[in-house]
Parts: sequence; structure tokens; C-alpha cells
Amino acid sequence: MPRMTAAAAAVEILKREGVAQAFGVPGAAINPFYAALKHVGGIKHTLARHVEGASHMAEGFTRTSPGNIGVCIGTSGPAGTDMITGLYSAIADSIPILCITGQAPVARLHKEDFQAVDIASIAKPVTKAATTVLEAAQVPGVFQQAFHLMRSGRPGPVLIDLPIDVQLTEIDFDPETYQPLPVYKPTASRAQVEKAIEFLLESERPLIVAGGGVINADASELLVEFAEITGTPVIPTLMGWGIIPDDHALNAGMVGLQTSHRYGNATLLASDFVLGIGNRWANRHTGSVEVYTEGRKFVHVDIEPTQIGKIFAPDYGIASDAKAALELFVEVAGELKAEGRLPDRSQWAAAAQERKATLQRRTHFDDIPMKPQRVYEEMNKAFGPETRYVTTIGLSQIAGAQMLHVYRPRHWINCGQAGPLGWTVPAAIGVATADPTTPVVALSGDYDFQFMLEELAVGAQHNVPYVHVLVNNAYLGLIRQAQRNLDINFQVNLEFENINSPELGVYGVDHVKVVEGLGCKAIRVTDPNELGAAFEQAKKLAVEHQVPVVVEAILERVTNISMAAADIDKVNEWEELATEPGHAPTAIRPLA
Repeated sequence: MPRMTAAAAAVEILKREGVAQAFGVPGAAINPFYAALKHVGGIKHTLARHVEGASHMAEGFTRTSPGNIGVCIGTSGPAGTDMITGLYSAIADSIPILCITGQAPVARLHKEDFQAVDIASIAKPVTKAATTVLEAAQVPGVFQQAFHLMRSGRPGPVLIDLPIDVQLTEIDFDPETYQPLPVYKPTASRAQVEKAIEFLLESERPLIVAGGGVINADASELLVEFAEITGTPVIPTLMGWGIIPDDHALNAGMVGLQTSHRYGNATLLASDFVLGIGNRWANRHTGSVEVYTEGRKFVHVDIEPTQIGKIFAPDYGIASDAKAALELFVEVAGELKAEGRLPDRSQWAAAAQERKATLQRRTHFDDIPMKPQRVYEEMNKAFGPETRYVTTIGLSQIAGAQMLHVYRPRHWINCGQAGPLGWTVPAAIGVATADPTTPVVALSGDYDFQFMLEELAVGAQHNVPYVHVLVNNAYLGLIRQAQRNLDINFQVNLEFENINSPELGVYGVDHVKVVEGLGCKAIRVTDPNELGAAFEQAKKLAVEHQVPVVVEAILERVTNISMAAADIDKVNEWEELATEPGHAPTAIRPLA
């Protein structure tokens, strides 16, 4: 039996589980693992500038392609605690990432050793499993189980904590005979799917709500096929955006308090039945459950049995992987169609498209300083359907989701439930690392951008090109808008006069200088009519220099973006709506 260090055995297992890329920051307590990475070979490593950044890079990497599992690595103590936000982000959105941390020697774990903390206990609430390995011989089993857990049931992250002496201990391990454990996923029965379809047949105005679980299951094509067979309009959730192309005749738009379309909310409220697949009825999607559910029946399909009924009790629930369920939905629906038993939904689908053609928000403004809506209009013109968008939270993300267009699964990569500021830069680097052949465009407000902008140096060092659109109003815009309800505007103003860049006026941070200082390229735009040229230049600079390129748009200081406080039938439309041709020229169906 071959003998090797437990750290080397762990690296061999990573390779055999399909890992070819890791992100991290070395340190004394994890150095034996890094030595194994070097000596065993076969896994590329990207050096982050912050271990939280490494965790977000790993998440972006996972989200980019089916089967990916991002790996982040850090040393003991604060490295692990810094990655907790990344683990929270991953478990909240059902994203598998593996976090590997170093640890003090086993004998020193309870002796207040330098940078020794019980990271497994800290991480347990935000992982599927968190383990400090106390016996070197257990390392292969712990890693094998980690991949089994990450892939089985509802996907999610795992943390493995390795004391330094455990890493260095030699064990018997034969990599050539290693095999991953079988993956468990619940599957729907035909009887369950037939019962669910009975609800569909009995309804007059049905909808499908398609969530991120459909993307996780790589089942987007099946969902579209089922929608087309039955003629049922589809509402993608924020995490499911891209499952069905925005310009598809059955795409009814998004629903919610914030990241929603006027026509999407109107169509949901006009429906009488909703089939939810791979979604969790997130509160930003539903708003108040009373308004969302009144007058309609629900069937809920989810891979996690305890998710069914968590937010509200559906009329029928099915615990199943989305792909397994949709294969049966397509099969049963196809048989019903062949028998002529499917109702004609063409008028209902046409009504949804009529709302799409009329209930629009205005994007075309020529104001200087510019309105953010114009930025998204110009992004629609500059960036095609092949673009992968990456963003996290804030008015920038909310407005982007209202006005941008997405046509393919995994082309809207959004941290949904956790929404940590700073996520966007490292996540975009993870996405562009995972797929360097597809254009990546990140979207940030100024505060999200400032949280982890040091990770731009990672893109410069490792030649990871992408375009980052930065909308700057020198405000915590979403928090300022929320503070209106409390009649305050307190501690949300980022403005100051930069003594080194007086040309900025009150916009404070000179992002162009900072970005250039980190080895990247940057363009500042103050006139909306120059945005298109700036985006084209940014794309060329990214290709030429193989680094991130930031396009900063200087916005008007205060813009209130459309949203509701509690109910999806009471969305506040602060700006002028699109009422005539030219108001929303890049809408999927522009006003005629």
C-alpha cells in the first residue's frame, strides 16, 4: 500500500473528485497542504488577496458550469472566520464549495494556541458539515464524505479543518483505487407528477415559477420543453433567471418586491395556479404571502423535503431533484398532448406577452449626471446574449435585474439570499477563471465595489479579464431609500471632496486611480451618450491586456428604484414610466 502524508492523500482525492482549480491564501498552519499541492500537482491555484475573497471566488467558480465545485483554502484562526461569509453565501443559495483550513496541532487545540479557534463549531450553522479531523487516517474518508454531502440532496458547502500534525502524518492510501461515493437525490414518482399535472389541467391561468434548483440540476432545457408542451408561461426567480430566454414567447418576466418586472407581477396576480420547481418562495420574490397566494393554488417541487411548507403550505408538494421531476413532467405532458387532453393556453400566454409589451419602465434619459436606468439600456446594447452577468446586492443589482436581459442559464450569477457587499469582484474572478471563453460583465454600486476591490489585483496578477460596470452615486443607495420609512438620511452618505482628485467634486474616492494602482484599467464616464463607446473600449482593453477593466458611470446622487415595502401589488414607481416609443428602446418588446 502506498504511503504518503494525509495532506497528499487529500490532494489526490480532490483530483479524483474532479477538482482542477483552487483559490486561497497560504499560512503556517496550512503550509503542509500547500506543499502537497505543489508536489502532487494537477490543481491550479489562484492566490487571493483576502481569504473571504477566496471563498467568493470558489462560489463564482462553482456557479459557472454544471458539476463544478470550487475550493477555497486558508490557514488557521482568522482565515477560517473570514471565510464564514463565503460559506453563508454558499449554503443560502445551495452552492457546493469546499473550504479547507489549517489548524493548530491536535494536542494544542484547547490551550489557546496562536490562531487556534474552533472553526468547525463556528462553521456548522452555515455548512452541510464542518469537521476538525483529529486522526490522520480519517482524512480520506472525511474528504470522500465531503464531496458526497456537497452533491447529495440540496447542494451546499462543507468545511474541513486540518491540524498541522494531521496534515504531516503519513498514512496508507492508494489513490488508484479511490472512488467517489454515489450521490443521493430524491426523485419524483410518476403518480406524484400525474397528480401535480391534474392541478395544471384544472386551472385556467397557470404559471410555472422556475428557481435556482432547476439550474443546479442542469434541467433548464427540460423546463422549457415542459412549458412549450403545455403552453404555460414561466416566471423565473432571481436565482433562476436565464432558465428560459428573456425573449421566449413563454417568458412572463420576474416577480417580486424589488428584482421584478411590472408585467411579471401583473401576470402572477392574474394567475390561478402556480407550479414552483426548484424555488424556495424567497420573501423578496413573494412579498406578503397573503397577497402572493390569494386566489391561486400551488404545487411545490423541491429537492429538500423540509423546504416544502416552510414559507406557506402548498396544495401539493413533491420532494424531488428538479431534473428527475421534469423528465417525468415532460413525459406525462407529452402523452397528454398526443391524446389531445391538454387545454389551449394560447390566449393566456398572449395576455402575458401583451403585458410585457405595455407595462414597462423608462430607461432612456439624457440627464447629466446620468440616471442609472440609462446605464442598463446601454449595457443591453453593448453586451450580447453570450454575456455572463455577476452581481450581489444594492440598487445597482435591483435596477439591473429590472432592466438587463438574460438568455441562458448560469448567465446571471447573483448572490441571492446572503447578499454580502464585496462579493462581486471576487465572484467575477471565479466565474472568469472557470470559463475564460465567455464574456463576463460584473455590476457594482460604489460601496459593493469598495468592500473587496483589492481582489482586482488577483485579476491583474493571474490575467483574468472581465468588464466591471461601476455605478457611482457616492451613497449607500439601497439603505438610503430604505431609511425613507424612518424619515432619516443617516450615515449613508459617502461623499467627500478628495484633495488629490478635485475634478471629482463630492464623489470622493478616485476609483480610476485605485483601479490603475491595482494593475487594471479604468474608464470614467460622465455623459450617458459616451457609455456605449466606453463599453466597447473596455471590451477591447480587457482582451488586449488580459486584466479586469472598470467602467465607472457617475450617476445623479439620488435615484429611487422601483420597489415595494411588503406587497407585490403595491410597487412604488418613483420614475416616469415608459409611455411612448423611445422610452425603453432595449425592452424585449419595445413600445410601438
